[in-house]
Amino acid sequence: MHSKHILILCLFSTLSACSTIYKSTSSDWLLIDNFENSLSDWQSVDTQNETKPQVKNPQITVIQPEQTNSSINHYLLKKPARDGIVGNRKALSYTKLPQAVEVGATYTFYMRINVAAFPNNHAFGLSNLTPALINKHAYDAFEPTLRVTDKTESNGFVNDGALMVKTDSGYSNIQNYTTKQSAKPLQTNTWYDVWYVVNNAAASEQGQQYDVYVKGGEFNSQILVYKNAQFRMKREQPLIYFLANCNTGPIKKPYGNGGLRYDDLYMSEGINLSNPTQ
Repeated sequence: MHSKHILILCLFSTLSACSTIYKSTSSDWLLIDNFENSLSDWQSVDTQNETKPQVKNPQITVIQPEQTNSSINHYLLKKPARDGIVGNRKALSYTKLPQAVEVGATYTFYMRINVAAFPNNHAFGLSNLTPALINKHAYDAFEPTLRVTDKTESNGFVNDGALMVKTDSGYSNIQNYTTKQSAKPLQTNTWYDVWYVVNNAAASEQGQQYDVYVKGGEFNSQILVYKNAQFRMKREQPLIYFLANCNTGPIKKPYGNGGLRYDDLYMSEGINLSNPTQ
């Protein structure tokens, strides 16, 4: 009886822990930006502008409207340059988070993304650097990183446009664990819901990594698509900025200027897989 009593207590504790993990609701989300106002809280800089002839401030980072079922929604469209302009290698846009993710903390981030067009090369995620250092380090300013691209890598590997995460060996497509295959390329002009659960504990404590969940496209409902993706630099510092970066590629071998749409950026303490827009 004693061992049976212990087993029941353990089972109860496990169920209680599970309910604690997912107790957060949409009311617990902090808004980063839903783009219904201005971009006054954002900074946009082109830190490696190699356009010839020189085009000043070539990136496009603008709020645009769309008609929904009941109203007009606004979103952010980001492109490295206008169509036909190449050579803008670091088109950075970033905004300060409403709450720092301290070392040791876990936060869930939610957003919606929509590929306006391929070909493109976009990366977005979180940084623990100040604006001056973000401008200096560009891609190395990222920690948790998500990526959308169909560019060809320097080793000849051709990306297919699937959503990607950062790993210690480079990037990896998100996965469809049901089919045991890589996820399909993102569909253009289609909104995807993305949740990424960020563990900012020290690497020695199994932190500096993140899990990704997606709904949209081939995923009819919210589903885990990558477990234990890795921070890019692992600086073990508070995460303080949302950062997006894109580039046209080099003038001789451009990637393209396809845009990426962003909307409804939120953050919530702990693991929160609710939808803040519902």
